[in-house]
Amino acid sequence: MKLIATHIAKKQNTSIRIQEYAVGIFKTIPTKSALKKAIKKGLVFVNGEKTSTASLIKGGEKIELYEVAIDIHSSKKKFDIPLEVLFQDEYLAIINKPAGVLVSGNSFATINNALPLVLKKSNLPDATTPRPVHRLDYPTSGLLLIGKTTSSIIKLNRLFEMKLIQKKYHAISIGKLPKNGEINTPIDTKVAFTKFSVLNTVPSDRFGCLNLIELQPCTGRRHQLRKHLFSLNSPILGDKDYYLDDLILKGNGLYLHASSLEFIHPFTSQTINTSSNLPKKFKRIFP
Repeated sequence: MKLIATHIAKKQNTSIRIQEYAVGIFKTIPTKSALKKAIKKGLVFVNGEKTSTASLIKGGEKIELYEVAIDIHSSKKKFDIPLEVLFQDEYLAIINKPAGVLVSGNSFATINNALPLVLKKSNLPDATTPRPVHRLDYPTSGLLLIGKTTSSIIKLNRLFEMKLIQKKYHAISIGKLPKNGEINTPIDTKVAFTKFSVLNTVPSDRFGCLNLIELQPCTGRRHQLRKHLFSLNSPILGDKDYYLDDLILKGNGLYLHASSLEFIHPFTSQTINTSSNLPKKFKRIFP
């Protein structure tokens, strides 16, 4: 195993379980569920010994995070799926995720497990197993940003936190919409904000009309674009979770595509502006 981060625990008024204290102290495991997985895998040490989720933190303890070295040639770790690589250097990569594939999780068939086979290993001292730094839903296709070093993963996460990575999506939605608009309907009681522009509209015998829309999420709530368009009674074509009665399209998947990413490279200061062509199913409706 390889040590990737160390933290000295702050003084606590009362003892607190590590699964509560350590959420967010390591940038590469920002959520409680990710922390618990790392602990259960034996990757978190307290004062030099493997810890458990029930361990108590009082203050002053040395908490260390390790990483398992993965052999990219090991057949146990391979998920062989063709992935289009649109940008790659020693620090990061941008790939085109197909629809119908999980980004990460307990399943073997994930983008996360496919990355070591399609990306060049970084030659930098803190090179790590390539890792997605944001999410795309299972049915969503498009651009996915990958970190290839520990420091890159930390800095890219920070760019997302500071809203310095601009993302745009394209979708096909059902029903009438204004030419441009903003949606600020809260999601799970949290502030959520999306800008949209209707690029084209065509009549449809079944759906009334279909819109080709460009979407820019200004916040990053779960299913934000899908929920926001549904709130306007204009759900995304093929959405099986947020839909209008009798207006579900089955068999062709979700018509939502992450089409562009723009940000300043955190190490080279280069402006990265990458775009992805719309899937063929979009072009059958909007040639």
